[in-house]
Amino acid sequence: MQSSYNFWLVTISFAVATLASYTALNLTGRIFLLATAPRRHAWRLGGALALGVGIWSMHFVAMLAFSLPIPLGYDLATTACSLALAIGASYLALSLTTQQRLTPGRLLTGGVVMGIGIAGMHYTGMAALRMAPAIHYRPGWFAASIAIAVGASSAALWMARALSNEQQRHIASKRLAAALVMGIAISGMHYAGMAAADFAPGAICGAANGMHAQWLATSVILLTFAVLIVTLMLTRFDVRTTLLLGAVSKLNGQIVRLATLDVLTGLPNRATLTERIERAISGARRQRTTFAVLFMDLDGFKTINDSLGHSAGDAVLSAFAQRLQQCVRSSDTVARLGGDEFVVLAEELGSAADAAALADGVLERMRQGTWSDEQPLQVMPSIGIALYPRDGDSVETLLKHADAAMYEAKRAGRGTYRFFERAMNEAATRTLKIQQVLHEAFANDRFSLMFQPKFHGGGDALAGAEALIRLHDPELGALTPLEFIPVAERSGQIVQIGYWVVRETCRRIRGWIEQGLPTMKVAINLSPRQLLQPELVETILDIVSAEGVACEQIMFEITETVAMQDAARTVEVIRAFQQCGFDISIDDFGTGYSSLAYLQRFRAKQLKIDRFFTHGLDANGTAGSAIVSAIIALAHSLEMDVVAEGVETQSQLDKLRSMMCDEMQGFLLGQPISADDFGEMLRARMMTA
Repeated sequence: MQSSYNFWLVTISFAVATLASYTALNLTGRIFLLATAPRRHAWRLGGALALGVGIWSMHFVAMLAFSLPIPLGYDLATTACSLALAIGASYLALSLTTQQRLTPGRLLTGGVVMGIGIAGMHYTGMAALRMAPAIHYRPGWFAASIAIAVGASSAALWMARALSNEQQRHIASKRLAAALVMGIAISGMHYAGMAAADFAPGAICGAANGMHAQWLATSVILLTFAVLIVTLMLTRFDVRTTLLLGAVSKLNGQIVRLATLDVLTGLPNRATLTERIERAISGARRQRTTFAVLFMDLDGFKTINDSLGHSAGDAVLSAFAQRLQQCVRSSDTVARLGGDEFVVLAEELGSAADAAALADGVLERMRQGTWSDEQPLQVMPSIGIALYPRDGDSVETLLKHADAAMYEAKRAGRGTYRFFERAMNEAATRTLKIQQVLHEAFANDRFSLMFQPKFHGGGDALAGAEALIRLHDPELGALTPLEFIPVAERSGQIVQIGYWVVRETCRRIRGWIEQGLPTMKVAINLSPRQLLQPELVETILDIVSAEGVACEQIMFEITETVAMQDAARTVEVIRAFQQCGFDISIDDFGTGYSSLAYLQRFRAKQLKIDRFFTHGLDANGTAGSAIVSAIIALAHSLEMDVVAEGVETQSQLDKLRSMMCDEMQGFLLGQPISADDFGEMLRARMMTA
């Protein structure tokens, strides 16, 4: 029997298929944004209804576009069954597509089941015609329609999954292109199925009821478009709402993170640590248990930060934080208070020995490896330990006492730990007082200089002097450099103090010259913090020039340990000083870890033997003499003069002279004296010359 199609209805059926496909793609993206299972299920049901109506409508409109030379109609019950098949196949498609994992096997199974469901819808809809005799289907076209249905369904599932991410660029354009492809595939399946149908000549439609086809097509099309467009609008509105809620939730999470965690290391910050210590106190009070607070400060970190920059310092802090977390138990809290200060809260400890074992483990692990890919830096913490309830029963007290113990660990040589003791409160109080005194020292003129004479090794001839700073406070009395210099170093005040020493030394040298006294070279110590100043040499040169003193009358002493902290930088500083006419001495030689290669590159004027080795001439016999003799020989081979400090006995003096030591200083030869007394010494030497 000859058949024909209404072109406009065919076009509209394709539009319906494309719109239904686009709606399905948007539904998939929407469902993926939902976090709760009940909402996902609800959207799958609603989406299956809209998508099923769309696919069924495409089929039904295309059927209405089909005409035969006989009246046609559709059985209501059978047509409703075909609609149910479309909705069921759509639900299966959305369920498979929105699973967390779409494996190739699941994709193929879903494509087969869904394709058979859509094909079932089509052939059930054809059966609604109730043709007599029944429709005969050509096997080739029938198989082709099934294959197209399965292939189209599999492709649809794959594209829906691939385009489920709402954050993709140009997602709307991609989904529209995919919807066109899916619309062509769905339409291709339908018309392949229609090509398979063979209507016998003289056949009649048992469901013909005289219903006007154009009116029926218009009603179905309008209803379908309304359902799909409303679904699409709801989907887009809900997606934007969900994305907005997700953005707000993410922002809230970031705010909470900033409020509770350290930005650089990701560790709990001070506020979070305080809360956890308060909880630990409540729990330990109820259960009558103990816990420890380990306060840590990185030795030498300020030097790294100042010399290599903040990026290198941040890398060291991040590496230390990661390593520290690996050193402690999983139940312990590791927090960063700021700067290079870290705290470990160790709960449920049996005794102080457990806290000591934890601190030992941290120090042992920290001695292994390097901290940065760019610089082979190894930093060690000094650790102070406070125990609850022995050392305090509040957060503030425990942290304060652990901090005091940490400073005691630094005074004990760094890279170690100390438990809090009550006497440490006195030391901490004195440190705070010294800090206050240093702030007031310049305004109240409490600094002064002393000069310790240096003598030539071959006799009693005066070779020069070393400038030594002193601090006197009306309340604390005379403070030695060993007390206030480390405090000034930590606070940064040492830079200003160092410049004052240079200026005051130059003023004293100029005073001696104006009195007609012999010129003498005076040595001035440079601190680690001073060496890091980018304009150190220029500033000192300006001071010396302003005071009218020749650079050749000043020698700067740099301790061996400080010199080797950043040896390359030290070489640059020494070169700059020497180009200006200043001499350089390497102080405390033998106590650090000098590289002979760098010692040669320093090209210093003097090498100063530490008092430990000078005292060893008496205490260690032959071995002590051998070490000092070797140092002197090494210095002479590098064309450097040797100064021995701490000479306190005649036997030490005799041995040093026999070893051809160039210069000596110590209490045996002369104690530190005031500038006026040193001037008198110069005058007496001039009178006897």
